[in-house]
Order: sequence, then structure tokens, then C-alpha cells
Amino acid sequence: MNKYHKIATAWTRDPENNYKTLIEGDWATPEFAYLANSQWWFTEKIDGTNIRIMWDGQLRFGGKTDKAQLPAFLYEKLGEMFNPEMFSEFESVCLYGEGYGAKIQKGGGNYIPDGVSFILFDVRIGDYWLRRDDVYDIATKMGIATAPVMGGGSLMAAVRFAQDGIQSTFGDFAAEGLVMRPAVELLDRAGRRVISKIKSKDFPSD
Repeated sequence: MNKYHKIATAWTRDPENNYKTLIEGDWATPEFAYLANSQWWFTEKIDGTNIRIMWDGQLRFGGKTDKAQLPAFLYEKLGEMFNPEMFSEFESVCLYGEGYGAKIQKGGGNYIPDGVSFILFDVRIGDYWLRRDDVYDIATKMGIATAPVMGGGSLMAAVRFAQDGIQSTFGDFAAEGLVMRPAVELLDRAGRRVISKIKSKDFPSD
């Protein structure tokens, strides 16, 4: 099934310093610029590894791409969390989320010191991305967590949020960043989702 798309950072990166910093106010896409003052929802960006839970009559677990190899301990955890009966109402569906916790990324132990888990952030059925409320409904029925909502507002508000420092909902440490979605699911003229991100490390504290 389809791998998860890339998410563009809200502002463009500065070529003058080898793209290490962002150019303030220079929106990365014309859609971001046009929708900068519209309503967006912000969820916490989890620092883990991209996971696909795929169902088409058979249940499969995968990473960001078909060639990606999952750690054995994470694969085992997914097997504990998901079973075919949970997908009985679907002909075909793909759950996108993050595998996170100890031994996954440098700060994975901040989330779960002695284990790993899966957190859901998107669901695709056929060519359709489900609305936020529908994603939460599926998560509730399956008994799995979703990426925490950190707030809502303009795209600029999300950037300012990151500039001021984002406290993770998982504990006393900085969140990796935010993922921002417009209140209404939108596509650009090439058929790509309008979705953005901003990372805390793009605004290092002095």
C-alpha cells in the first residue's frame, strides 16, 4: 500500500547557510501563504519511526517504505496490538502512525522508558484520507492512541508556538515539533495534501 507522503516545513530553508535555518515569513508553498491566516489544527510530532498497518484481507506491518526493516521488538509489539478481527468492517485500509519508545530514535526513552508502542495519525481508505473525527473514531474502536492535539489557529500561530518552545504532552521534555492540517482537508493542484510541519530544533534556544 502507499507509503506516507512527505510533509513540507512551513517556511523555506535558507540556502545561504546550507539550509540550516528557516527564512522567516517565506512560506514554503503558495497554499501555505494563501491559507496562513485560516484555521489549522496542530498535533504533536512524535520522534519515532514511520509505521503502516495495512489491511486488504491480510494484516501486514511495514515501515515508511516496503524496503524498510522494522526492529523485531517493535514488530512483536504491533502483533500484540493488532489482529485481523479489528479490521472486519474494512475491505482495504491503511493506518499510518509512529512507532515510538525506548531504543527508537535518540530520545525515544523519554516517551516510554521501558517499552515501545504505536500512535495513529492518519487513515487512508482507497484514495481518501479520513477526516480527523473519523480517524479518532477508528482509534477509539481499536483501542489505540492518536497523536495529541496541541491546539488550533493560524499557520503563523503554529510557527510562533514552536519559536516559544513546545512542551511534549508525554513528559517534561521538548516536543519534536508540530504537524499542522487545515481544518478542512485540502489538496493542491497536483493532488497532493495540504499539510505542514514545524520542528522545535528549527528554533534553538539561546
